Amino acid sequence: MSDRSSHRPILMFDSGVGGLTVLREARVLMPDRRFVYVADDKAFPYGAWEEPTLQAHILDLFAKLLDRFQPAISVIACNTASTLVIDALRETFPGHPFVGTVPAIKPAAERTRSGLVSVLATPGTVKRQYTRDLIGKWAQKCHVRLVGSNNLAGLAEAYMREGFVDEEAVRAEITPCFVQHDDLRTDIVVLACTHYPFLANRMRKTAPWPVDWIDPAEAIARRALSLLPAVDGPLPQSEPDIAVFTSGKPDFAISRLMQGFGLSAR
Repeated sequence: MSDRSSHRPILMFDSGVGGLTVLREARVLMPDRRFVYVADDKAFPYGAWEEPTLQAHILDLFAKLLDRFQPAISVIACNTASTLVIDALRETFPGHPFVGTVPAIKPAAERTRSGLVSVLATPGTVKRQYTRDLIGKWAQKCHVRLVGSNNLAGLAEAYMREGFVDEEAVRAEITPCFVQHDDLRTDIVVLACTHYPFLANRMRKTAPWPVDWIDPAEAIARRALSLLPAVDGPLPQSEPDIAVFTSGKPDFAISRLMQGFGLSAR
C-alpha cells in the first residue's frame, strides 16, 4: 500500500449489525481513520444460504465494493462469511488485504483450566471444516463443544433495534454451551459470531454459572491495524464515516443505531 492508503477508508463488512462490535474497537485503535461499514442486510441471515451460492454472492458483492470505495483494507467482521470465503477473497483480489474473523479457539484453549470449552456460533460456522481444523490444530487437549444457534444473531439484531430482548430466549440458546463432567465444568465460551457480544450482559445474567466469554473484536481490530502502514502525524480531514446497506432501505431504528455509532446511513 502506498502512502495514499492513509486517505482511503477501512471497510467493515458483516451480514448485519454484528460488525459494529469490531468497528467499536477499531475506532479506539485507529481514531483518525475513516470507516465504511457495509451491512449485507438484503442477504441476512447467511445461515439460510447454500454455501456455493453464498460464496458466489459475497465475491460478486466485493468486486463492486472494492471498485466503489477503494478501501485500504477490508475486515470481514463475520465468522460465517470468513470461514467460508476468506481464502477465495484473497485469491480473487490478490492485491487487496483482507482480515478475517474466525472462532477464537486458540486463546480459549490457552486460557481454559477445566479443559471444557464451548464455541457458540451460527450453524454455518459450526459445520465448516475450517472450524474443525482450528480445533484440531489448537485444542487437541480440550473437549470443545460446538453449539450452533439459529436464533441468537436475530435476537441481537432485534435488541439493537428495539433495546429489548427476551432473556428466556437467550437462556435457551446458550444453555447447550454449559457442560459438566464430574467436578469439571465449562469455563470458557467463545463468541464465534460478531453479533453475540451485544447480548453478553444477558448471557451473563442467564448463564447457569460464570464463565469467561471470549469476544474477538479487539484482536480483529489489532490485526487490521498491524496490516496498515504507519502514519506520521494527524491525517487530513476526510469524508464522514458511512454505513451502506445492500437492501438500500435501512429503517428508522437502524438509521438511528448507525448514528449512535457515528455512521451516516446510506
